Amino acid sequence: MRVIGLDVSRSFAEVAYLEDGLVRAGGRVPLLHTELERFALSLGKDDHVVHEATGNTAAIVSALKSRAGRVVVANPLKVRLIAEARIKTDKIDAAILAQLYASGFISEVWMPDDATLALRRQVARRTQIVRQRTRLKNEIHAVLAAHLIAPCPASDLFGKKGRAWLADQPLPLDERIGVEQRLRTLDQLAHDAKQIEEILARSALAQPQITRLMTITDVNAMIAIRLLAAIGRIGRFASPEKLVSYFGLNPSVYQSGLQPATAIAGAVG
Repeated sequence: MRVIGLDVSRSFAEVAYLEDGLVRAGGRVPLLHTELERFALSLGKDDHVVHEATGNTAAIVSALKSRAGRVVVANPLKVRLIAEARIKTDKIDAAILAQLYASGFISEVWMPDDATLALRRQVARRTQIVRQRTRLKNEIHAVLAAHLIAPCPASDLFGKKGRAWLADQPLPLDERIGVEQRLRTLDQLAHDAKQIEEILARSALAQPQITRLMTITDVNAMIAIRLLAAIGRIGRFASPEKLVSYFGLNPSVYQSGLQPATAIAGAVG
């Protein structure tokens, strides 16, 4: 077996080969799809490729997995802790990654399938839009407060009645223009969010796991979708306790009935 370590940066990956106990440098591979495919042609089913998780991990794995025997994604935090404890180094380069993997010291990160990755991207986009909308609304409220304007009598400042009231407020011209620009951006973001939510709704209808998750008290469609995006294949967890550990939680329940992890495992499984 040959172990190939990749030290991934923003635009390229340094390569190191570990074979028969010897490490040799393998140069650099530009992080472009065509270049990674060319590099993949040099791999065989006896090759194991290891690199730390980064923002472009999914694309790297996708380009290499069809040619290599295994593509392993290492947990960067745990790799650093192990490396510092065992070989007294704070530089985790391609050669160190290859040696740690060959020694069985790599903590591997689970890689979602393509469908789960797509679901995660859509959920992340929706979350980003919600945050942008909240920021813009807060900015408009701050403009009103800065000019000592009383709170809007309508329940929703950004609804039809609220906007009519907002248009009548005595704001300086520059502030008025700024408010109107923010309102237009809010409307565009609302349109974008609706498109994403329609895609997510169609995804929910197509996945029985989501409808089963919604049978849990207080779990609506969006919460169920976000849970499934985070969890992926429920079968990869050996027990409800493993699922709780994956989320970094360890709750204690002092009531009758199913514990949360058990409920989720039963609904999705």
